Amino acid sequence: MDIGTWWPRLSGAAQQWLIENNGDVVPPAVLDEIRAAAGGSVGTLPADPPNEGLLLPDEVTEWIEATANGERP
Repeated sequence: MDIGTWWPRLSGAAQQWLIENNGDVVPPAVLDEIRAAAGGSVGTLPADPPNEGLLLPDEVTEWIEATANGERP
């Protein structure tokens, strides 16, 4: 599922964490929320991430950066 679809389904806290920590390792709790918002399917993310979290793909971090900069509707 595309980030534009699951992003609005995230809690404000998860969105804020992703904006403030964009490009950092995403902790398992935030990944769980992303998966729940995406209906369990986030194509580019592994089903079982490492315990320490996971880096999001470049296209996702670029999308988040553009959104944080007000470059998305």
